[in-house]
Amino acid sequence: MIEPNGTSAVLRAEFATKLGQERRSEWLAAFAEVPREHYVPNFFQQDGRGKWHEVSAGDPGYLKAVYSDAALTTQLDAHGIPTSSSSEPRLMLTMLDALGAEPSHRLYELGLGTGYNAALASSRLGSDNVVSVDCDPDLVHLAQRRLARGKYHPLVFAGDGAQGCPERAPYDRIIATAGLRCIPPPLLRQVREGAVVVAPVGFGVARVVVSGHEQATGRFLSVPAFFMPRRTPTKGPDFAGLECLNGEATEVPATDVLDRLKFPLSLALPGYRSCTWRDEAGEVTGVGLWTEDGSTATVHVSGRARQTGPKRLWDTVEELASVFPAGTPLREDFGLTVVPEGQRAWYREPGGPSWPLPTA
Repeated sequence: MIEPNGTSAVLRAEFATKLGQERRSEWLAAFAEVPREHYVPNFFQQDGRGKWHEVSAGDPGYLKAVYSDAALTTQLDAHGIPTSSSSEPRLMLTMLDALGAEPSHRLYELGLGTGYNAALASSRLGSDNVVSVDCDPDLVHLAQRRLARGKYHPLVFAGDGAQGCPERAPYDRIIATAGLRCIPPPLLRQVREGAVVVAPVGFGVARVVVSGHEQATGRFLSVPAFFMPRRTPTKGPDFAGLECLNGEATEVPATDVLDRLKFPLSLALPGYRSCTWRDEAGEVTGVGLWTEDGSTATVHVSGRARQTGPKRLWDTVEELASVFPAGTPLREDFGLTVVPEGQRAWYREPGGPSWPLPTA
């Protein structure tokens, strides 16, 4: 709710000004115009013990948090796991800028979420040029109500966002606000030649330009991105199955998968998940990895790795360590090539080290 003393408008203007300190952007007017609190009337914060608490309009610090450059968790499942959020505004601005969109362009968005990004797009491109889809009917219903309160009326509906909306095609621009493992092929069949696609792939954001039928190429932006993944069935880790294995020696530090190799690993093992074990002092003692097919690996800081399942996950980590023997590879040194036969992420140049992405 906008406070009668105009606090929201003042904070919104300051918010847009801060976002524009690093570079000029045609999108800053939209950030100054669209009230974020309409789309995030409440959110969840964790306390020092990891317990979630709801923060709503009227609570101390609510508006300050809404107009901070922070991602806000807006939905939790029955187990307290975040399932939706309002993304970090500076990352949103970076992705919108990367589109190179003009007011006459038609935009398709995969991942409606709170509706805030669709409202920003409608502010600049016009509501008639914006289509946004989300797999969660409850989120769509909430977003529709919030959008209806304002002056933005893009086409939004519940469905599989990866399938697009052929009825409103062709699109000039496509943006995704959910974590993906590839550029969804159906979307590439709904764009004009020269269209730009900006989408989180792995733990980065790819920007590709469409050059023909299901053909596109481009590079990753320099910014990290950890979007909510698309919801897919998955098996849990088989840590119990590793207990009977002796393990193998490895020279790759366990913590490399938590920082130095985190991004390339998200391309080499799309959709992987990880966890850590820590001692009483909070120091990492071991790392676990698993993928949706049940493949599981653990490695202790002492240098013993164990793995089981269809994929040998730690072998993949060691292969990446041989490609990147020192230092953290920059995201902008990675690229993505899309052809009808498949998609590949690559390092430095298309002919360099590469990793196929799953398109099924």
